[in-house]
Formats: sequence, C-alpha cells, structure tokens
Amino acid sequence: MLPAGPSRRIAVVVKGYPRLSETFIAQEVLALQRRGLKQEIWSLRHPTDPARHPMHRQIRAPVTYLPEYLYRAPLRVLRGALWCARHARMRHTLRVFGNDLRRDLTANRIRRLGQALVLARELQPEISHLHVHYLHTPASVVRYAALLTGRSWTVSAHAKDIWTTPDWEKSEKLQDAAWAVTCTRDGAAHLRSLAPDPEKVGLVHHGLDLTRFPESPPARPPRDGSDPADPLRIVSVGRLVAKKGYDDLLQALAALPKDLHWRFAHIGGGEFKDFYRRNAAAAGIEARCAFLGARSQPDVIALLREGDIFVLPSKAAPSGDRDGLPNVLLEAASQRLAIVATGFAGIPEFVRAGIEGELVAPGDWEGLSNALNLLARDPDRRAALGEAAFHRLRQDFSMEAGIDQLESRFRSIAPEALSSERS
Repeated sequence: MLPAGPSRRIAVVVKGYPRLSETFIAQEVLALQRRGLKQEIWSLRHPTDPARHPMHRQIRAPVTYLPEYLYRAPLRVLRGALWCARHARMRHTLRVFGNDLRRDLTANRIRRLGQALVLARELQPEISHLHVHYLHTPASVVRYAALLTGRSWTVSAHAKDIWTTPDWEKSEKLQDAAWAVTCTRDGAAHLRSLAPDPEKVGLVHHGLDLTRFPESPPARPPRDGSDPADPLRIVSVGRLVAKKGYDDLLQALAALPKDLHWRFAHIGGGEFKDFYRRNAAAAGIEARCAFLGARSQPDVIALLREGDIFVLPSKAAPSGDRDGLPNVLLEAASQRLAIVATGFAGIPEFVRAGIEGELVAPGDWEGLSNALNLLARDPDRRAALGEAAFHRLRQDFSMEAGIDQLESRFRSIAPEALSSERS
C-alpha cells in the first residue's frame, strides 16, 4: 500500500525533456503546476536542443533521466532488474513483455523493458500515479513500470504515436491505462475504435496560453508583393521532417509568378535541413529562403509579428507519421497572421477554409502556390483572415478549457497529488 499524505505526487514521463518542438507539453506541465498538481518529470532522453523555452525555467518539477542506452548504464539497469526480481509482479510483467516481444522483435522493445526496470526501482513511494506523453515508446516504459509497481497510469496521445503504433499495441495499452486523452477529433475517433472501453478516451485540445504572447502585433504594412524593395514575408515554424510538407512548399514558392516579390523565413530544426536547402538552391530560390534553425520562443514570436503569411503544408509522411493540430497554427493566430495550410489531420478543427485561413489538399503544391499568390496580392483579405483566426483562438482554443478537463481527470485518479492552493 502506497503511503497517503500531502507529499504525494505524480510522475510525468516524456520521451525527451526539454524540447522546443514540444512546447505543448511544457505548457501543460506548467499550467497544472499552477493548479496545484505536484509533479516530477522522467525523461527517456537527454535534451538536444541548443535553446530552452522560457516556460522550462518556470517549471519546478525535478527532472530525472532514464538510461537512454542500456549498455551505458549497466549497473543502474542491473540494480533495477534485481530489485524487480524480488517482487511478485515481475512474473506477470515478463509475460506481458514476452507477448509484446513476439510481435515486435526489436532492440528498442528490450530497451523499453530495461528503462522500465530502472523507473520501477527509482520511483519514490510518494509517487502515486504515472502519466505519460505519447502512446508508443514512452507508454511501453510506463506500462511495464506500472505493472511492476502496482501503480495506476494514464496517457496523452498526440500525433506520430497514434498513427505509427500497431493497432494491437494501442488496444492493449488503452485497456491497461486508467484513461487516455488526445488532441484531435481524428485521433480520438481512431483510439475509441480500438479501445475495449471507448469511454476511457477523451478529446482535450492543447489550446494556447495567451498570456505568453503579446496581445496584438504592430500594424502590418499592406504589402502586395509589387515592391522589390519591400517584399512579402512568408514565414513558417516547424520541424524539418517529412510530415510538415516543406518539399511541397519549396515547389510552391518556386512556382510563384515572377512579378511577385517575396521572402521566406523558417524556424525549426530537423533531419532534412540540408536536403531542403539543396532543394531551394536547385529551384533557384535559395537567395529568398532563410532556414534559421531551432530558435527560442522570443525569436518565434518576432518572426510571426514580422510576417505577412504563415504557411504549414502538413501531410502524411511515408512512414505513416502525421500531425495532430500543430500548436504553431495557434501561435500564428495569436499574432493575427493570415494562415495557409492543408486540410489535413487536426488542422481543419481550428482553421476553417475561407474563414480563419486558406486550406489546400495535402501534397497539392500547385494549389498551395495559387493560394499563396492570391493571398499575397490581397492585404485586406489577409487582415480579415488573421482577425478571424485570432477570435476563434480566444473563443474556442484557449488553454484553460483543456487544463480544466485534465485537472478534473487527475483529481479522479490521484486526488492526493493536487494541492488546494494554486500558485
């Protein structure tokens, strides 16, 4: 029996911490901290981003890193294995792991068990519950650790983890978890179709903490791309990976009419940075494109405030990976920036075609180019779309509604970890 008392808290398990591409997780942790939820963070990986978001400096939860590679921490893994071997739950956990391993015979699967052994041993008795972000690798670690220790666990599913995890694995994890939430209607419907109890799966939009963003951008000049000395500013924020569709965007930019003067600036790291730079050079638009790499939140806000059009042409990656509802769209809307995106995944849940932005089919670079061209020449239309997106953000996609739901869910599963005082 775990001890009760005011010191009880939950462990939040993430794949990597801190990460600039996962500000939605930091926003949630910080907001729940302010609601009085006592948390500690366990990360499967060490950070790789050169910068940190300002929110990370406000999060008070202590951070512990599990061994990213088991061979680099053999004694830590051995101590975890010996500790778990003395407990009666080890036999059942190994049966569950064995069933998983037969269907997923990979080194990664073995690493998940090793990390779970370490996590199970090192969790303090005051930890009453485990909550994990992502339904794939991190949820496997948490599921095994929960089985080993008898703790309850819950999960927030997002995007890649939903669409690249085998159905059998999602179904079994949803059976074991006390509840699950995800951030798009598409993802929620898919998980409910696999869950033994569909009522366990909830829809919770991340929303945006508007207090982190300037209330209104400076007045934007009515650029229309006709002045070579003051070109139209097209901007984007996102990881340079296949599902973001930047290959389509470069084709679309290269196809813009010669009489339209523009510049493109991008913030975000990713595995395809050099590839996209080479593509821009091959298309003859390298001088107009600036790939700025990973930057801090103040730099992102500055880019959004200087832009005329925000573009994000998301699509399904060859691996099956896809977006949920990218938070960068909400951030662009916070600065009343006109949006051009694809009608894909969770994007249409926020951006309605012709109301909050312009939507094109995923992979349709010609349609994307046409949408950019028409909007570039119409500053009044851009202003109207930006204003509509801002009002939809404030009315339907603020952070507070989602945090209300999560607080209620955590109260139902781990009430002792919630303080009556808010910070």
